[in-house]
Amino acid sequence: MTFRKLSDAELRRTLAPRQYEVTQHDATEPPFHNEYWDNHRAGIYVDVVSGEPLFSSVDKFDSGTGWPSFTKPLETGNIRERVDRSLFTVRTEIRSTHADSHLGHVFDDGPPPTGLRYCMNSAALRFIPVDRLESEGDGRYLPLFQTAVTKDPTP
Repeated sequence: MTFRKLSDAELRRTLAPRQYEVTQHDATEPPFHNEYWDNHRAGIYVDVVSGEPLFSSVDKFDSGTGWPSFTKPLETGNIRERVDRSLFTVRTEIRSTHADSHLGHVFDDGPPPTGLRYCMNSAALRFIPVDRLESEGDGRYLPLFQTAVTKDPTP
């Protein structure tokens, strides 16, 4: 699949103001007042700009921070890390690889098995529920959500 970033004029026209500010100007949305912090549906999260797959609900957890948090990326090739020295501290910023969207930050205070907390902005993400994965071209991720089929023990 090919991912591309739209021109600035196209982004201003297609993204909501908060989405534009978060993805293009490294803004942060308010905690607990964003679309996905409390989303418990099964599916994947893609970059709102390019559509590149980023995270899965399988790896989502409640960090108590008010932002959607994940233990690991769905596709490591679709994210990149950058040193962020803003706010008088050093953090690791997470950006999408193809669209270069600001997504959030990663911290080392997450749960097992990775110990990482990918703390993302909902405004940088678009959620695709499991029942729409195939129609949206992301059917390859369906096996993540299939439960093991048990055999009937009776002959």
